[in-house]
Amino acid sequence: MELNSIKPASGAKHSKRRVGRGIGSGLGKTAGRGHKGQKSRSGGYHKVGFEGGQMPLQRRLPKRGFKSHLLKYNAEITLADLQALEIVEVDVLALKQAGLVSQLAKVVKVIKSGELNKKVSLKGIGATAGAKAAIEAAGGAIAE
Repeated sequence: MELNSIKPASGAKHSKRRVGRGIGSGLGKTAGRGHKGQKSRSGGYHKVGFEGGQMPLQRRLPKRGFKSHLLKYNAEITLADLQALEIVEVDVLALKQAGLVSQLAKVVKVIKSGELNKKVSLKGIGATAGAKAAIEAAGGAIAE
């Protein structure tokens, strides 16, 4: 093989459609744009969502909901997760290393889901009222 003999694979390249180049090409005269109207003119088109003056769908529907951009920094962990964890002293760093919360998480809260029957000590982690009661009942403690 020589550098001057390299060619693309057959069928990989195909010639571009040249419109408006006479009757014989099959794409002369209107160049595939049909007759008259806004879409046939150069530079003539409408913005995304435009419905010919009718109130567009995205404006007919009511605005609804809100998603806080701070949510990505909040994480929650269940009592079952704490039970499966082999550590007695649990803090945010330990949870990140165990892969139970995302690396972005800043605020972690324990929720009451599942069982906990081993003693755990939480440092810098919040807990719901039910989860707090379950942790204390198992002999654990929560230090905010």
